[in-house]
Amino acid sequence: MLEGKLLIGGKWIPCKSKFESLNPATGEVFGRASLAGKKEVTQAVEAARLAFPEWKRTDISERAGIFIRIGEEILKRSQELKTLITLEMGRPLFESNIEVRKTSEIIKYFANEGKNYLEEEAIPINPHESSITRFEPVGVVGVIKPWNYPLLLPFWAIAPALLAGNTVVFKPSDLTPFAGMEIGKICQDAGIPDGVINVVTGDGSTGESLVSSDIDMVSFTGSSQTGKHIMKSSAEKLHRISLELGGSDAFIVFRDADIEEAINGAVWGRFMNCGQACVSPKRIFVEDDIADSFIEGFVKRTRNLVIGNGLDPGTDIGPMVSLEQREKLKLQVEDAVRLGAVIECGGKKPAALQDGFYYEPTVLTGVTPEMKVMNEEVFGPVAVISVFDNMDEALALANGTVYGLGASVWTKDMDIAMRMSSQLECGMVWINEICTLHPQCPWVGIKHSGMGKDLSRYGVREFVSVKHVNVNFGGGKTRGWWFPYGK
Repeated sequence: MLEGKLLIGGKWIPCKSKFESLNPATGEVFGRASLAGKKEVTQAVEAARLAFPEWKRTDISERAGIFIRIGEEILKRSQELKTLITLEMGRPLFESNIEVRKTSEIIKYFANEGKNYLEEEAIPINPHESSITRFEPVGVVGVIKPWNYPLLLPFWAIAPALLAGNTVVFKPSDLTPFAGMEIGKICQDAGIPDGVINVVTGDGSTGESLVSSDIDMVSFTGSSQTGKHIMKSSAEKLHRISLELGGSDAFIVFRDADIEEAINGAVWGRFMNCGQACVSPKRIFVEDDIADSFIEGFVKRTRNLVIGNGLDPGTDIGPMVSLEQREKLKLQVEDAVRLGAVIECGGKKPAALQDGFYYEPTVLTGVTPEMKVMNEEVFGPVAVISVFDNMDEALALANGTVYGLGASVWTKDMDIAMRMSSQLECGMVWINEICTLHPQCPWVGIKHSGMGKDLSRYGVREFVSVKHVNVNFGGGKTRGWWFPYGK
């Protein structure tokens, strides 16, 4: 049984209020984490505010050196980190290991390239005048991140925010609090000064206290509904916000595509992390000529997936993260069936896995736009497949959602691919690929999928204020447009 504390001002502090963290594979209590209230959140923000001036003055090379060590520290702890992630949120060890290693890669990328992205830029005006653009830290950043990638997503914000000279108060998900605490421990061990990063575990009330506190910016990843609430709360104090929200990505397969490759990509993309990824392809659209063969192949591969405890090395799909998430998914499937959808496979809890929060990988066909699975985010192992006749119909179906995170297009015709990529209403498009992640490339959504950017130079500059400095070198005299106007 793990016992959680709060990291405030460099010290791990116990909290009287606690909440239980469950192992989703068994439903058993995994640990008891501290439930930070408004008092503890205020203390953490004050600690971050106190540490800010000195951290801002710290040379960026020194800050980057700390993050090189953080990246190395994560690799050293890879065994314990991947096991902790699997125990807390259920995913197979294979996927947890990928998250650990990708996190280290991204942190090192920020450490190596961050200085280049934050260097001041000269803007020549004329022989006697020039301007400088400087990138300065915002101040105290509240970082609120979800449970589905409890190591990777927090560092998407923590690394660039701290490299830019900000200080951070981090609130992890209440479903993965112990992974969040490990982030604090890793940063401390790598040499982050006291108060520069603070960790407050808790539930939604803890997040609300952080958003309404005396911070300067909120970086949030999670549901669109919560993102809207954060926007409203942040408006009161004019906090800057960066929101990466939900998605209902389209996976579009044209008749000339490599069908086997598209099927393999679609099955992995939809069911990785038990379908609990914002950028997972949640709506699959297949051209009519190849629809039957695609569906047959997709269903066959789905039935062959091994579902079980993520600690078993033979597991492809672990449990869903919580009973609440599974019940929501169940209602979405029931709504689709009631309105005429057909369950090709899955659609229920596995008979052999009565403990834990498991749900069979499910394929639905015959779906229509009014069904919840088509107009809500489906955050679990359910794939919905529709058929289209031509490119215009494919675009209409793909764009027929409030979300705009990503899309995947499968075709050998690059003219079709480029036309689709220019007309799809989303922040990212993959051509004959699915869900690849490169730290040098921006991760961005539009519409109800959020605002702001992660990764790349754009992700670093989310956490700075731009200052313009104009310099006159003394080459001119009194300006002709100065007073008096009458002469």
